[in-house]
Amino acid sequence: MHDFEIARSGGHEVRAAWFMRGARAAFSIPGLILASAFVGFAGLARDAGLTVAQTVFMTGVVWALPGKVVLVGAILAGNGLPAAAFAVALSSVRLAPMVVALTPEMRTAKTPTWVLYVLSHFVAVTSWVLAMDRFRHVPRPMRTSFYAGLGSTLVLGNMVVVAVVFLIAGRLPPAVSAALFFLTPMYFLTSLWGSARERAGQVAMILGLAVGPVFHLLTPDFDLVAAGLVAGLAAFGIHLVGKRRHQA
Repeated sequence: MHDFEIARSGGHEVRAAWFMRGARAAFSIPGLILASAFVGFAGLARDAGLTVAQTVFMTGVVWALPGKVVLVGAILAGNGLPAAAFAVALSSVRLAPMVVALTPEMRTAKTPTWVLYVLSHFVAVTSWVLAMDRFRHVPRPMRTSFYAGLGSTLVLGNMVVVAVVFLIAGRLPPAVSAALFFLTPMYFLTSLWGSARERAGQVAMILGLAVGPVFHLLTPDFDLVAAGLVAGLAAFGIHLVGKRRHQA
């Protein structure tokens, strides 16, 4: 029987099978790149004076890597808890559009709301890109199970990676840790480029890379925000102009 026909019957065994498929999807090149980036994060947390328990707990609770880097930076700067929490919240706002795009792909008429809330914790760039790429091969009723397997495996797996690397981080050259840490932004850029459904998304990335250094010189404290707004609005304007010309 076809997977989509089996999925209609529901059942714990079917859901467990799709959960395991999601877990296996985490063992991929994107998952490997993410794990390598967490190697660099473990070294950063160790140098910041955090304990292994604190670092592993942070990995599971905050999850998205940029948010953890912001939190470690706030700790190093001596900021208080409210300031650190506000900084992490701001860094996580970027994930809101991903949650908005991903949730309708998983929701069915029978999906409990609390399930979507729980699964939203696993949303980060790697899990989002993998899910959006694989969902077309997953029956809609089974997508929550698939994503639960994918997201939980990524989180738990990287918690183990952080714990192991934290204990041996002193043996890694600093240059190696830094290089591994910067693999993630490179993967983010290439994966977002490949998953863009509209050319406007690719135009926005090109413009953002072009104007980013300029805004870093002009407004170093708001360079990312300014570059994102300018590049995004410009790409949206180009998209509208092209759409009108095509209609005409």
